[in-house]
Amino acid sequence: MNDHRDNPVPPIEVPMDALSPEALRGVIDAFIQREGTDYGVIEAAYETKVEQILRQLKKGDIKIAFDPNTETVGLVTLTEWKRFSQGR
Repeated sequence: MNDHRDNPVPPIEVPMDALSPEALRGVIDAFIQREGTDYGVIEAAYETKVEQILRQLKKGDIKIAFDPNTETVGLVTLTEWKRFSQGR
């Protein structure tokens, strides 16, 4: 792991089409499993959650971000991405 504690590096946007279908699915699966996303009173089927995230990625409401400080990839909302961008 790179040590950027003294000089953190901002996240890098990863275009959706830069990932293989398998890698993209892995990022989405990790997000769903880690975040425990709230879908209200009625729990959505897993594949429905995947489809919803894919739609949001295509619309640009969610971004795929690589964090060079932790060497991890994750999903961030457009609001979070704008906040990261302003810190540059």
